[in-house]
Amino acid sequence: MSEPVSALGGASAQGFASVREIGPLGMVTLRAKPDAKGLAKAVKAAVGTAVPAVRRIVRDGDRACGWMSPDEYLLVMPYAAVAGALEAIGTAMAGEHHLAVDVSDARAVFRVEGAKADQVLAKLSPVDFATLEADELRRTRAAQVAAAFWKEGDGFTVVCFRSVGRYVFDLLATGAKPGSELA
Repeated sequence: MSEPVSALGGASAQGFASVREIGPLGMVTLRAKPDAKGLAKAVKAAVGTAVPAVRRIVRDGDRACGWMSPDEYLLVMPYAAVAGALEAIGTAMAGEHHLAVDVSDARAVFRVEGAKADQVLAKLSPVDFATLEADELRRTRAAQVAAAFWKEGDGFTVVCFRSVGRYVFDLLATGAKPGSELA
């Protein structure tokens, strides 16, 4: 496995909220029917968590499993752990229909933090941030591109395709500029 390279070289911006790239992270897209016998075992072996409920992310330290759709989960882990996770998934799901793919290098990941971090995302996404709970995962759009995000601590983790990483970072950084707070 080659050395990981972040999408934007660790870009960061400071405004009324801070925006920073947190990649590279290991990520695996796992597709399987929710009632597959080996699914819970595969997720536990790969990232150490349970299978999340709908629109949730379950975290255990630097590893997580997020619900992306009725048959899709996003597994997050240290970059170097991906090969082992794929092997563990293959073993746990042997004989069952599934797809597990390393998508680490196809994603850009950002943190938006601060007391008004929700305002940055509210400018970009059609989500009621007042009702968003901790560890609730939303798969939606950030302006015109696909994105997923979840609330964690005093901020949000945002995942998008690497090909639009600069665009999303610039949207987030612009949305956090001092003086652009929402009323």
